[in-house]
Amino acid sequence: METRLLELLVCPLCKGPLEHRRPPADERHELVCHADHLAFPVRDGIPVMLESEARPLSEPQSAS
Repeated sequence: METRLLELLVCPLCKGPLEHRRPPADERHELVCHADHLAFPVRDGIPVMLESEARPLSEPQSAS
């Protein structure tokens, strides 16, 4: 995903910043809103910024 695009994207709910997570450092390719504790999936390089598609974040992920 292009860095310029990531700089423009914000959480659709709170308009806050998003953290870009992707393999191999993370298990899933997604955009994370820490304020709302939601992770929005990125499918085929396209962020799916729908609340109904977001997964709730559980406890903070530990580095394994």
